[in-house]
Amino acid sequence: MTSTATTEKAAGTRLVIPVTGMTCTACQARVQRNLARTPGVADATVNLMLNNATVSFDPGAVSAEQLVEAIRDSGYGAELPANTKGAFEEQEEAERAHVHEVQTLTRKVVVAMAAAVVAMGLSMWTAGESNTLIRWALLLLTTFIMVWAGRHFYTRAWSALKHGGSNMNTLISVGTGAAYLFSVAATIAPGAFLARGVQPHIYFEAVDAIIALILLGNLFEARAKQRTSDALRALADLQPKTARVVREGQEVDVPVEQVRHGELVLIRPGERVPVDGDVASGGTAVDESMLTGESMPVAKGVGDRVYGGTMNRTGAIRIAATTLGADSALARIVQLMRDAQGTRAPIQNLADRVSSIFVPTVIVLSLITFGLWMYLPQSTQSGMLVVHAVTAAVAVLIIACPCAMGLAVPTAMMVATGKGASLGVLFKGGEALQRANDIDVVVLDKTGTVTEGRPTVTDVMTVGRSEGGTANGDEANDVLLALVASVERQSEHPLADAIVQGAKARGLTLADAEGFQAVPGHGVTAVVNGTALAVGNAALMAQYAIDVSPLREAAERLSGEGKTPAYVAADGALAGLIAVADPIKETTVDAVKALTRLGIDTVLLTGDTQRTAEAIAKQAGITRVIAGVLPEGKVAAVRDLQREGRVVGMVGDGINDAPALAQADVGFAIGTGTDVAIEAGDVTLMRGDPRSVAQAIELSRKTMRTMKQNLFWAFIYNAIGIPIAAGALYPAFGIQLSPVIASGAMAFSSVSVVTNSLRLRRVRIGLQ
Repeated sequence: MTSTATTEKAAGTRLVIPVTGMTCTACQARVQRNLARTPGVADATVNLMLNNATVSFDPGAVSAEQLVEAIRDSGYGAELPANTKGAFEEQEEAERAHVHEVQTLTRKVVVAMAAAVVAMGLSMWTAGESNTLIRWALLLLTTFIMVWAGRHFYTRAWSALKHGGSNMNTLISVGTGAAYLFSVAATIAPGAFLARGVQPHIYFEAVDAIIALILLGNLFEARAKQRTSDALRALADLQPKTARVVREGQEVDVPVEQVRHGELVLIRPGERVPVDGDVASGGTAVDESMLTGESMPVAKGVGDRVYGGTMNRTGAIRIAATTLGADSALARIVQLMRDAQGTRAPIQNLADRVSSIFVPTVIVLSLITFGLWMYLPQSTQSGMLVVHAVTAAVAVLIIACPCAMGLAVPTAMMVATGKGASLGVLFKGGEALQRANDIDVVVLDKTGTVTEGRPTVTDVMTVGRSEGGTANGDEANDVLLALVASVERQSEHPLADAIVQGAKARGLTLADAEGFQAVPGHGVTAVVNGTALAVGNAALMAQYAIDVSPLREAAERLSGEGKTPAYVAADGALAGLIAVADPIKETTVDAVKALTRLGIDTVLLTGDTQRTAEAIAKQAGITRVIAGVLPEGKVAAVRDLQREGRVVGMVGDGINDAPALAQADVGFAIGTGTDVAIEAGDVTLMRGDPRSVAQAIELSRKTMRTMKQNLFWAFIYNAIGIPIAAGALYPAFGIQLSPVIASGAMAFSSVSVVTNSLRLRRVRIGLQ
């Protein structure tokens, strides 16, 4: 699989280098060790599924070319691409490489399978003395299969040997090579075998079948790998190839790469948006499910932002192109997913430690097996000892290929990140995905996470009325709201804007205010249409000797509900009360319930007052509140929970909560996928829906369960398979495992691991 190198400035430089020739976890571990030992390298991650190495290094201490040489010194191929390409180009190259790999393997499997069938048929004739011609025909056929279909096994094994290493190819090469050389000797000099009481059996059909079955397993793996990238491929396919732009008054179609910043782009109903931009004219509804996972179309008008890859549903619009190429929302998401798939979960370290000694251990076990068969007492004819010994030794080598261990974690990782993207959940990498599994408490920032983040008018109450109301058409309420909004539109307070927007939403006409004055910490005063107005808290009313007792009980009730009440006085008398609140999201209660079902505690964290915070927490079902804290106080609150031994997930908007997100074990950034939020946390929640936190944690738990299942079966497979291949069942049952069956079992183990990982694509997560 090819890729392109990408660099980014962070702690030093980060480089992604394509690596060729890796076939198992032993290969992966060897490349990683060599890179990690290179001076100047801070961190190195090698991915067997993506066939690349991600290296963080100090360019002042080591060059990119030296990193490529370090990989080559491991016995594997590496090239430093001449040009840097974007995420879409990288994905297209990856897809072309997958297709080429599948096509090549298919040809080799067809030919090798046919040769194996022919060889098995011809081998039936080798029992008599007149089979010399058939033996030589089998030798030539098998030599062709080894040189053409299986050549890469032997060249890669030799390359590893030259560099002092071993891998899956070593086991295949030694196993099939031993069987081949034994058969060649039996073909060329059968008399020498007979003279020593050894039957001149040949194993050409076994060699052909082993190569065919291993190639078949590789083919199944390659096809399964393609399916693990379905989510990435689907995202990349959303990017239109052309855009219709307005140039010199004419509408022309141009490649999307040629769209210029600020250029007008025409998008008709039913077309995908080609680039990010702001609506310049027209109105429509846009399906943004590819970005957010939300199925309901979003209304768009002049000035609203639209994103490349989304679907324009109802109306024709013109947009001014803003963010292009690699900086577009879709490209950033594709790159984020590629980066995540290129990282490794800490659980992978277990497989790496085993693989570092696995291949040499298997070779030693194979030699021991050969020795035991040769020298332990046997009830069979003595001339068959060599035959049994060779069969058992080769079977041990073949069945023990560590492919399954190398695929156990990265396949699950790739499927899980794709599944997460379809839910609007983007994991930054394997460590975040694994760590989310251990979360036992989630800290929720109030504004924009638990609440909508947009204060609105909730109650309007006039003196003499027992209850407030907000319904448009209630004349007394509308008159009061229009007067207050006329004053507040000169204020810069966030709650003032909520009152102005509330009045506009009711279609009320605002008047000019004269003599506007802000009283810090208390409220505002002004004259509107000859009426002297004062809007603020009880302290402001006291300054003007206004009795608030008729509405004090209502104000306290509203405050207890998490709302902010403001008294209104007109010409020196109490006129009414207006309450503003940031309402909780409709999904917040469900999110808290989902987290509780997962056994996770929730904490509300806010800079708001304790009373308001407790009211919001009560509505949401959150039992613990930490209120009145500044950003640094949020960090301290997270740290205190960690001191209690808790694994903390922090949910915030990704900007002002960034310090707390960084302090948490896993930071969940609420974002639209188009701003700083993508970079702020370990996990980005594209929908802005707090229920996505529970989905992310549930997906993490199911992914970790799958990874552990994969590793368990990979280890158990070898723990059971190697003794059987060595002949453990022969003394009691007379059963000896054929190398052909061993090769089939080896292929099946790898395919079963990949297939188990693919189940994550269909698993139901939370709200699905």
